[in-house]
Amino acid sequence: MADLLLRAATVVDGTGADRYRADVTVTDGRIVDIGRHLTGRHVIDADGLVLAPGFIDMHAHSDLRLLVEPEHPSRITQGVTLEVLGQDGLSYAPVDDTTLGALRRQLAGWNGDPEGFDWDWRTVGEYLDRLDRGSGVNACYLVPHGSVRMLAMGWDDRRPTPAELDLMRALVDRSLAEGAVGLSTGLTYTPGMYADTAELIALCELVAARGGFHAPHQRSYGAGALEGYAEMVEISRRSGCPLHLTHATMNFGVNEGRAGQFLALVDAALADGLDITLDSYPYLPGSTTLAALLPSWSTEGGPEATLTRLADPAARERIRADVEEHGSDGCHGVVTDWDTIQISGVRHPDLAPAVGRRISELAAEQGRTGTEVFFDLLRADRLGTTILQHVGHEENVRAIMRHPAHTAGSDGLLVGARPHPRAWGTFPRYLGHYGRELGVLSLEQAVARMTGRPARRLGLDRRGLVRPGHHADLVLFDPAAVRDTATFEQPRLPAEGIAHVLVNGVAALVDGRPTGELGGRALRRDADRQVRARG
Repeated sequence: MADLLLRAATVVDGTGADRYRADVTVTDGRIVDIGRHLTGRHVIDADGLVLAPGFIDMHAHSDLRLLVEPEHPSRITQGVTLEVLGQDGLSYAPVDDTTLGALRRQLAGWNGDPEGFDWDWRTVGEYLDRLDRGSGVNACYLVPHGSVRMLAMGWDDRRPTPAELDLMRALVDRSLAEGAVGLSTGLTYTPGMYADTAELIALCELVAARGGFHAPHQRSYGAGALEGYAEMVEISRRSGCPLHLTHATMNFGVNEGRAGQFLALVDAALADGLDITLDSYPYLPGSTTLAALLPSWSTEGGPEATLTRLADPAARERIRADVEEHGSDGCHGVVTDWDTIQISGVRHPDLAPAVGRRISELAAEQGRTGTEVFFDLLRADRLGTTILQHVGHEENVRAIMRHPAHTAGSDGLLVGARPHPRAWGTFPRYLGHYGRELGVLSLEQAVARMTGRPARRLGLDRRGLVRPGHHADLVLFDPAAVRDTATFEQPRLPAEGIAHVLVNGVAALVDGRPTGELGGRALRRDADRQVRARG
């Protein structure tokens, strides 16, 4: 007799095929059988509920949160059973003592910098080992190009020497051998934005040889968006590396109504035989750090050098001109509109009154310019401020999520007083708002984008589908009730309608309540190019 029986479920299996009604049994963390009149020692009555594979977040920023709060309620309550970490070219492995200290400062707005935390790893393999000590969800990891570049050549705005490029290639290759599933790049963040196309091709060739993929935060989602996407396609073409376009958006006023041009570029590359997928989040605003808006020249040398420039009148004037007049490359080549920039989190408690306010509001109250407020916040918070950017367009969001190469990614930040609600609401929002309410996606289409399709991109071994022999990463939800409740005012509200979640057969959510059980594992790409847990 099986350990667990999920009785009379409506199965949406992750392939995009029509739903069907069946019993499903689970034993020792695997799906055993799918059929009728099955039995099990423990029974969950799934009548009226959809049984789907656990959802896969293709763009997560839980690199520290999974270690600080391994129960991970923000994802478990959405039905997420796997996250892809190491995004946007910046994370905490591989590192040495110097680069780790700098990354902790640079990424504090994304991930916090918890006091007393044990940073007991330096390599990708050691980081994955740390995750295996106990995690609420499964996790894959991308080698972060910016972190690798720091190790090889610091924060210099120049091409690498042959020796430095060789070192970067060796670091990437070692990280892939230790289990990373691909390479991420952050080409509007320092130091990754200093890389040219040739450098990225040289690294992507190694990724292709190991069976991985390239996940770029490309150079512009604003004035140069189409050119930036075209560069990523060209890197894929010349390196032979599969491409996953992460948080694929067409933002700012210059791109209103232009999603079709972006998707035509993707379709042409697919027709040429390139291997391309993409992900997006189902919201209009984006989220990042306030410091990300700075021009790249002003951040060369790392956080301390940046703060020094922010105290220098001549450098401040040069930054002001880039931000207000020319369009900073950190702001995607678009002149910054302070009415679109809303403070979502600060590190220094004295700055808490700024949270939830737009920089234009703060400037008007103080009788100052938005750029002056920008400078003061950056200095007072030592670059730790996070923001929302209200720059998206609904028709672009809908068009991109309809594309057959589309997958789901939250891009959710979990720190700050009022982070983007996508961290708690992305997956139920696809099912509820864009699926049931608006009809943009059918139930089967939405589930496939969150399960089987990303599982194929990752190369997962027997995950992402409801099939006998597959790992029991499963979610049961009410299709008539599932919805996101997190808002920009209350961003940490859990989803409604998610009833049960299993991670490797372990009950992580029961009757809508997290159990605190840690069933997750680090999933590593191995020598046969399959991504699986160790042991």
